[in-house]
Amino acid sequence: MKAQEIMARNPRCVTPRTSVQEAARLMKSEDVGALPVVESDNSQKLVGIITDRDIALRVVAEGRDAAGVVVSDVMSKGATSAKATDSVDDVMKTMGREQVRRIPIVDERDQLVGIVSQADIVRKAQSDSKSEHTVEKISEPGGRHS
Repeated sequence: MKAQEIMARNPRCVTPRTSVQEAARLMKSEDVGALPVVESDNSQKLVGIITDRDIALRVVAEGRDAAGVVVSDVMSKGATSAKATDSVDDVMKTMGREQVRRIPIVDERDQLVGIVSQADIVRKAQSDSKSEHTVEKISEPGGRHS
């Protein structure tokens, strides 16, 4: 099974210039905890990811005025990604190794085409023991948990 078979296609995304408030509103309306960050409104080239945790730790916990903060100020740059043609097993290994709960999926030109979440792995992966192992790896203490 390939990543493209289980990914959520055309996920909502933001640009580095999007306000953090708008990113948080979008997370709320889409009921997601992370948004891929693409180069611009005209380019789907993946440049990072912003998570609810990034906003909590880098804006709220630091007492910053969210009105003046943009995504590029708090996003995780160079987010780990996978190719649409990668096997689900490889995606699970990468998520476990990097301890991330979501992974953007790109095409051969590094253009965003989807996202795979921990829930997608659990719901759709063929091997229950492999998906359980992935969840365990992601959840180990000290992980990034994006």
